[in-house]
Amino acid sequence: MDPVDGARTFLTSGDAYDAFMGRYSRRLAPLMADLADVRAGVRALDAGCGPGALTGELVARLGPASVAAFDPSPPFVAACAARHPGVEVREGRAEQVPFDDATFDRALAQLVLHFVTDAPAAAAQLRRVVRPGGIVAACVWDFDEGMQMLRAFWDAALTIDPDAPDEARTLRFGKPREIADLFDAAGLADVEESALDVTSAYRNFDELWSGFLAGIGPAGAFCAALDDERRAALRAALFERVGSPAAGFALTARARAARGRVPA
Repeated sequence: MDPVDGARTFLTSGDAYDAFMGRYSRRLAPLMADLADVRAGVRALDAGCGPGALTGELVARLGPASVAAFDPSPPFVAACAARHPGVEVREGRAEQVPFDDATFDRALAQLVLHFVTDAPAAAAQLRRVVRPGGIVAACVWDFDEGMQMLRAFWDAALTIDPDAPDEARTLRFGKPREIADLFDAAGLADVEESALDVTSAYRNFDELWSGFLAGIGPAGAFCAALDDERRAALRAALFERVGSPAAGFALTARARAARGRVPA
């Protein structure tokens, strides 16, 4: 199966990802771990770990021997393994999780489901690797309004290209009930939905803009594909949409999340 559009743009360095999205995912990680009731004595899987933002939170709570992770991007697998010695990090995809049945007490997929090619298969795989009574949890950004950075970017992009691939239109699971419905269909029990809110501060507008120039994700891919004139127009439109900041500023981000329990 080929990755959905945008997923292949994550074949980049962990440092580049951190400057663009990792600044948000690191803050999101403790909220996700709380949602999944990650506590001492459990074994947890970080599904689609990227360079390891959530992995680090799991290690802090459980220790490296009780954490495993996987991701389809070889650079991210290498970065996660280097940052978190002792964690078993494998290359693999959520549609075919590279671990045995009933291996974990918790499986967490942070900012992953909107990039899988077969979401029902991914949900079934996450359930498969969790022991009866364990918890599966997932979240993705609310692309409509809640994720200010991406919403501002796509609103700016639409002014120069009405057909720009706005993630609110092209990607799933950023709206209420979408992840919960997926978990219900996968046979998880006691499914609960929630919203997770974080904030990231920027020193100036150039710090925000440089993240898009790295070509990461659908937004970065769109930006990188523009010619110089249209990219300059996009920059100006984005600058206006984040309030034309003369100095530092902050943007908020909301993730739609759900958790469910594997039936005993």
